Amino acid sequence: MDADVVVVGAGMAGFCAAIAAADAGVSVLLLEKEFRTGGSSRLSGGSFAFAGTDQQAAVGIEDSTERMLEDLRAVGQDRNDPALLTAFGAEQYATYRWLEALGFAFGPPKVASGQSLPRTHRADPVGMFGLLEAAASATGRVRLLLGTGAARLLRDGTGVLTAQGDRIEAARGIMLTTGGFMRSESLLATFAPNQAGALRMGGDGCTGDGLRMAWHLGADLRDMGFIRGTFGIHPDAGPEDHHFVHSIYMGAIAVNRLGRRFVDESLSYKLVGDACLAQPGAIGFQVLDRAIMERAPSDGSSFDLQAELRAGRLIEASTLEALAERLGIDAAGLAGTVADYNADVDLGIGRTSLSSGWGKPVRIERGPFYGYPSRSAVVGTYCGLAVDAAMRVIDVFGDPIPRLFAAGHVTGGFHGAGYMTGTALSKAAVFGRLAGRAVVEG
Repeated sequence: MDADVVVVGAGMAGFCAAIAAADAGVSVLLLEKEFRTGGSSRLSGGSFAFAGTDQQAAVGIEDSTERMLEDLRAVGQDRNDPALLTAFGAEQYATYRWLEALGFAFGPPKVASGQSLPRTHRADPVGMFGLLEAAASATGRVRLLLGTGAARLLRDGTGVLTAQGDRIEAARGIMLTTGGFMRSESLLATFAPNQAGALRMGGDGCTGDGLRMAWHLGADLRDMGFIRGTFGIHPDAGPEDHHFVHSIYMGAIAVNRLGRRFVDESLSYKLVGDACLAQPGAIGFQVLDRAIMERAPSDGSSFDLQAELRAGRLIEASTLEALAERLGIDAAGLAGTVADYNADVDLGIGRTSLSSGWGKPVRIERGPFYGYPSRSAVVGTYCGLAVDAAMRVIDVFGDPIPRLFAAGHVTGGFHGAGYMTGTALSKAAVFGRLAGRAVVEG
């Protein structure tokens, strides 16, 4: 089972790394501890953040790498690693084109959390792994082993020990693409005790294996203090069954059980998630009207309100008072809140945009009205191993750990203190390709 390169974790970053290394002419062994590929990427909404795309140009959106990096710095509160932002900016458009060449069919751009322009491009999260598996197989140099997890890294950097007790040699290097630790209560208790009230999302395999293995070798960590949940998940959702709605970025308001707004809805859904955790019962409700409902796309994204209505998770009522009764919130409080909100919209005060300066708030006035019970959920940890711009894992003294690389959700430093929608998959693809090339170049 030896190979030139061993990649641990067959999600978005792992496949992109494996294909890039194989295209450079080396043999690759891609290990996945689950019995299917994709990890949490397969369970995601399939959203990628790219700038300067054909889809943006088709609807008259003039975006650029520079503006995207400005937004990343703003939402990350300038805690992002500048070298990683530069590396991402240099490769993001080429990676978008590369994915399209593999067969990714991106939908029209949508605006979402942390974006000053619509740059969320959605692809089918299940179908894209069929395309990646086909591309990896077509190289003739990638061998995929399912049901094979890594338990330890060899200290001399020459390979891994599997959970089954096998020793696998890696002639050139090892890449960790094992994802985050959303399903590890011990790691969440250590690094994110403030998220105790949030739901846990993500695949069963997201238990921090790669982080622990590299940490054991002295790897440094980045952004561990910035773990936050994401607002908008239905209380009945399961760990691998994500029912997210982000109608707040289409004009909905977020209220608590008292019917009162508790946050500026244009903020990152990470910050909205933190605000939600502080509400009675750690729950909020997205409230919207018919006009917003009519603008919602039917595309399977977190803006697809019709799908949630059909599933019975989005609640409909003819009046605000009836909606409040169905949701179990204070009717007078909700009616007063909507009246105050509409008055502020008319005056142009209070909330000034739908998301990060994009779009104007709208009145909530046309029945029927709709409400979506929403909690905060840890769907990603967005922190982890310290890496440099070549995706080499850095130890606590600032030196690269020999022949050890990492990409995707197992790494930190890129997002900083916040998160822009779509950048988890984008950075996984971009940095996975960079890591695949870097391990071959040495």
